[in-house]
Amino acid sequence: MHMTFTVAVAGASGYAGGEILRLLLDHPQARIGTLTAHSSAGTALGVHHPHLRDLAERVLEPTTAQALAGHDVVVLALPHGASGRVAAELEALGEDPVVLDLGADHRLVDAADWEAYYGSPHAGTWTYGLPELVVAETLTRQRDRLAGARRIAVPGCNVTAVTLGLQPGVAAGLLDTTDLVAVLAVGYSGAGKALKPHLLASEAVGSAVPYAVGGTHRHVPEMAQNLRSAGAEEVRTSFTPVLVPMSRGILATATARLAPGVTLDEDALREVWRSAYADEPFVHVLPPGQWPTSASTAGANTALVQVAYDARAGRVVTVTAIDNLVKGTAGGAVQSLNLALGLPETLGLPRNGVAP
Repeated sequence: MHMTFTVAVAGASGYAGGEILRLLLDHPQARIGTLTAHSSAGTALGVHHPHLRDLAERVLEPTTAQALAGHDVVVLALPHGASGRVAAELEALGEDPVVLDLGADHRLVDAADWEAYYGSPHAGTWTYGLPELVVAETLTRQRDRLAGARRIAVPGCNVTAVTLGLQPGVAAGLLDTTDLVAVLAVGYSGAGKALKPHLLASEAVGSAVPYAVGGTHRHVPEMAQNLRSAGAEEVRTSFTPVLVPMSRGILATATARLAPGVTLDEDALREVWRSAYADEPFVHVLPPGQWPTSASTAGANTALVQVAYDARAGRVVTVTAIDNLVKGTAGGAVQSLNLALGLPETLGLPRNGVAP
């Protein structure tokens, strides 16, 4: 395999932009092209990502369609509301690269959902970038739709964790999807790089901080969209994210009642999850008694999953760990890009974490 492709990254100074650059530097077919930023334009990348030594002297250009043009792949690591505009400007120039949107602009199918949660016009829907997503309508996985895709919407990191935890039970018809509860411990990189008082070390260290409580988080409609893809007719989810003092990682605890009339023991329950992910290269159901930890996935494009049945509460309990910057964002993007380009899905992606 000798194919190479050039990649431009918009928003390269942020966490997501830096993480996709880290992964692409180890991708045997990727060649890094133009890097852009907004307020950081004119500065060297090494000022923002000193760990990326191979690109440290690259100077960030302003984010314009003209700067991003001429590449095989364009990555938009931009705030919501910005990706749609840049993508439209690229199309106006006659450019047709593979475009990966790491932001939220093109994830949702329902324009009303977008307008309700984001308060602006919907930019349109792109091919969804979660290869493992169950597509119940066609009895396939989303990877089939990613083959040859030119526009890819990368999922929200919280959404990836909750979807991977719950979808085996949804697809098998085991769960009551009208009574879902998800509580996630999220590392601070998930909140972005903006300087805000509640993100300062003096505020964050030694403290767990809930946010977007009461169904207000913008990932709620995306979670419902994915679980409907997996076979749910109606989805009601209580979702509470909690910032915890770690730089990266998500530990997602998602629970549901068994669907009416369903009875099964814990071994049978685990077998449903194990079978669902038996052929997945990046999603692993752990052995009985072993629970996922966020540290075990640091730096890897791996999701670790465990499932149990709380008989007293009458609820199925799933626990899923991912690195929010890798499997939750940049790694999922590269995985989807590989599929779009006809490359091996695992190419250039780490499966092993960094420990301790």
